Amino acid sequence: MKTLTRFSIFMAAALLPLSGMTQGSPGATPAQAEPASISGVEIKGKAPVNPETLRVRLPRPQQATLENGLRVYLLEDSKLPTFSLQFVVEGGGLADPADKRGVAMVTASLLREGTKERTSREIAEQLATLGASFSAGASPSSGESGVALHGLSEHFAATLAIGADVILNASFPQSEIDKFKTRFASQLEYQRSLPSFVSQERFMGVIYGDHPGGLIVPPESVIASLSTADLAKYHQAFYTPNNTFVIAHGDLTLKQLTSQLEKAFAGWRKGESSADPRFALAAPDKARVFIIDRPGSVQTSLRVGTLGIPRASEDYFPMVVMNHILGGSPASRLFTNLREDKGYTYGVSSNFTGSSFPGVVFTATDVRTEVTEGAMHELFSELKRIAEEPVSKQELENAKRALVGRFALSLDSPQSLISNLATQKIYGFPDDYWDTYPQHIEAVTPKDIQRVADKYLDPEKLQIVAVGDAKTVGDVLKKYGVVEPMPSTPSASP
Repeated sequence: MKTLTRFSIFMAAALLPLSGMTQGSPGATPAQAEPASISGVEIKGKAPVNPETLRVRLPRPQQATLENGLRVYLLEDSKLPTFSLQFVVEGGGLADPADKRGVAMVTASLLREGTKERTSREIAEQLATLGASFSAGASPSSGESGVALHGLSEHFAATLAIGADVILNASFPQSEIDKFKTRFASQLEYQRSLPSFVSQERFMGVIYGDHPGGLIVPPESVIASLSTADLAKYHQAFYTPNNTFVIAHGDLTLKQLTSQLEKAFAGWRKGESSADPRFALAAPDKARVFIIDRPGSVQTSLRVGTLGIPRASEDYFPMVVMNHILGGSPASRLFTNLREDKGYTYGVSSNFTGSSFPGVVFTATDVRTEVTEGAMHELFSELKRIAEEPVSKQELENAKRALVGRFALSLDSPQSLISNLATQKIYGFPDDYWDTYPQHIEAVTPKDIQRVADKYLDPEKLQIVAVGDAKTVGDVLKKYGVVEPMPSTPSASP
């Protein structure tokens, strides 16, 4: 299962995993584990690993604050004649008005579709001529919007001028908004034809209710109603320098960076302090079972989980290790049991999310209809086992080795360095937070894993959402609670 985050969900190109689905390792890459026998299946691929815990000291950014309040961080690296800029605009979807959930997402998506000086086509052509790229994104459940600018160092000034024009002077033509609405409706229709999307969307709704954290996509009615005025209002309120910080990486000096930023953003004026939204949020107090009926379906798409932790929780590192062992890798218990040993599914995973508010912790799989009962039995057996039985020394060492090894590999990636620094700044982590990542992973004990598994995977509070043939699998699901029928779309909810 790839490492995902709320930020990467809404804009993978923005390169900024701020929060969300995670296995706790930046820049996730496949990792090898020592051979182990689990349920009769041998996991191969042993690699020699130094038994000493990895110790690193990541580069500290040079930093400055411009007169308009824009905070600037630079990770200088002259190995390649390139640069990357990541603007982080605080607010995101969490700052959307209650009746306009999705305006932050559409605002970011349409930033580059025209300014007072350039048309959408001119922006695209000028960036292509410079060998540069511009991307932006937000989600209805994110606490930030992101804008990413990449290019060659020799064209830094020219590329930044285009990026600044887009950020400062986006005009949000109604014609482009209408095109977006058409694309959105078409894409959503396709997504809702996929059982896995439906199960995930409805599961998030069950956990969060009216909280924006439950929105994978904005309500269709909101998107249909948006106008140029709506986007311009959000843009004016939140795209301000004192509500933004920028992280730069590449062949730049701090003097060059700040001087060009001051020039390109000379007209960017401070705004009022943005709102810091707070929402009431409570974990489910009892187990519930929901089914979305798809008569004749050959598969059952399952989501089982509940409310988890915020990103800054002290339980974060134990959750990282617990999740990896349970279902966070191809060598995990769930994957080995349900796929390799039983053959119930092509894929199964466990995940957890977390940002400024508690995320979710859940397992996800699509299984053949006729093996739904067996899959549910094995899934719950693994949830029970990881909470009640201490993990073995070998299994724990394998997990730690994989997580720390993945982290070590990520240190060569500029995108990961930018992501890590953004996470540190957003959540106010200390400067050495990522330096001590391996030590935090190494410190996790079997008791820590049992504690968080028992706390966050309590069967008495788990929410089950299934998309499948209710006539066939209904009786199976009744073993886990009273089965409540659920419509396939949030708008149709009672």
